Amino acid sequence: MSANSLIPRRKTRQIMVGDVAVGGNAPVSVQSMTNTETCDVDATLGQIQRLVNAGVDIVRVSVPSMDAAEAFKSIRHQVNVPLVADIHFDYRIALKVLEYGVDCLRINPGNIGSEERIRAVVDSAKDKNIPLRIGVNAGSLGKSLLRKYKEPNAKAMVESALVQIDILDKLDFHEFKISLKASEIFMTLDAYRDLASQIDQPFHLGITEAGGLRSGTVKSAIGLGSLLMDGIGDTIRISLAADPVEEVKVGFDILKSLGIRHKGVNLVACPSCSRQNFDVISVVNELESRLEDITTAIDVAVIGCIVNGPGEAKVAEIGLTGASPNNLAYVEGVPDHKVNNENLVDELETMVRQRVAEKQAAEKNLIVSD
Repeated sequence: MSANSLIPRRKTRQIMVGDVAVGGNAPVSVQSMTNTETCDVDATLGQIQRLVNAGVDIVRVSVPSMDAAEAFKSIRHQVNVPLVADIHFDYRIALKVLEYGVDCLRINPGNIGSEERIRAVVDSAKDKNIPLRIGVNAGSLGKSLLRKYKEPNAKAMVESALVQIDILDKLDFHEFKISLKASEIFMTLDAYRDLASQIDQPFHLGITEAGGLRSGTVKSAIGLGSLLMDGIGDTIRISLAADPVEEVKVGFDILKSLGIRHKGVNLVACPSCSRQNFDVISVVNELESRLEDITTAIDVAVIGCIVNGPGEAKVAEIGLTGASPNNLAYVEGVPDHKVNNENLVDELETMVRQRVAEKQAAEKNLIVSD
């Protein structure tokens, strides 16, 4: 069940990153960033494909040199997912990737150089209808702001963003999104909430340098979840010191948990106790592994006993309640058949895939009838 109506979205302009809409009424998109050496084209292409298989909407690639720009050109020709180029300092690299077909530039106008150089980049982006992302990071604020505020804080981050925005406003360029990232959760929340009341550009959310897989997931879920609950956020990136594919998984899990976007299997499972009639943990782990390829939204409940099992199964599309001597499987909230422990995972996988196939067929029929 979607809770979208319970979270009114902040009203923003909409920009297009390739064929992905960001802002307005568009779904919150999930991004990740490659961590391969960009000049290693094969490795970068392989990682992008894994991200695509995981369901990523947008991929960011660091382009720190002209050699990397040439590699980006080759990469661009071989993938369909929208690509954002991460550019710092050298405006010539920005001009190159704009020529090569980038879908968005991540820059800070303030570190590109003179007004003439900024104008050259903006004019090219405007001519090619390519949006920008202004990326403010607490760890790289300008010296003047640090002198004024003594240390990184939310007010300094917002002022940095407004300075960058003012540059683009003077150049009559409005196709951009903003990020205000810190590794400290409360600083990030304060910065986004403050700027949200002042502008209508879409926001890219993230807790920067959040940490490893477990700690970074927790910090990101708390920080991004708080903002998303406020209706703030149009595209997200989970910054983990882990495989970028994990960033995509965590991103979608956060959106699913809030009912904002339901993609893939939403698995409800009990933590297990001595009442369980089968090994819940091993069943859930195996089931998650087997069903990772599914992108169609489907709710699945796996509960080990009859205390909470029937209630959860009745609101899921596919449900399982532990019982003795045999467990009870549900389809669309209705008891369907009994399943023994030996065939549990195989049976559940078959049921889920059959239900997914039915949903996909119904969607195709709806499209044809329209």
